[in-house]
Amino acid sequence: MASQTEENYLKALFNLANEQGEISATDLSSILQVSTPTVNSMVRNLSEQGLVNYEKYKPISLTAKGKREAALVIRKHRLTEMYLVEKMGFGWEMVHEIAEQIEHIKSPVFFDRMDELLGHPTVDPHGSPIPDKNGKIIWKAYQKLSDCKPGDTVKLSALTHSSEDFLIFLNSKKLNLGVHIKIESIEKYDGSMTISYLKKHREVISNVVCEKLLVEKVKS
Repeated sequence: MASQTEENYLKALFNLANEQGEISATDLSSILQVSTPTVNSMVRNLSEQGLVNYEKYKPISLTAKGKREAALVIRKHRLTEMYLVEKMGFGWEMVHEIAEQIEHIKSPVFFDRMDELLGHPTVDPHGSPIPDKNGKIIWKAYQKLSDCKPGDTVKLSALTHSSEDFLIFLNSKKLNLGVHIKIESIEKYDGSMTISYLKKHREVISNVVCEKLLVEKVKS
């Protein structure tokens, strides 16, 4: 059974692999805020357990076993976030740090019960997929808002990043998951968009924000 530190490494490797493919010790060092020698030592340990593929000076990757273990940690994290929002009334900007602590509980029945009480959700409060009990993840094919065109009407379904500051910003604009957005116009110079939503709201949002919003087309 993986330790809390090992679980943090597996989760970091899983997330980095989805973002950029190949993973270096430097990448892990940066995201986990530890030295490169410390990373190399832990990765060797994980390799001995059959959780990662590791060769000196080569990119690091998770084995099939490692991917499953990482996905199960992510499952616990995302179920916890959903429970905190749906059953305890926390804002979506408040749940990450709490879930970081709870995800290391070694009790499958605890999380199975949480899953049952929630009605077996498939996504967390930020729209990210929740792995199933076997570590399987079903990815949805969303597009970035920045890739949409004037006149498109889309539904905000997920986020590429869910930092507290960004979520507070979205709260201030009343941009929540499920909101239907119409793209009124796009500024050629910087890609900023004028959008309308919730009948009365009209906002200009930057390309930086548009890049972080994942949407799906609304059927007419």
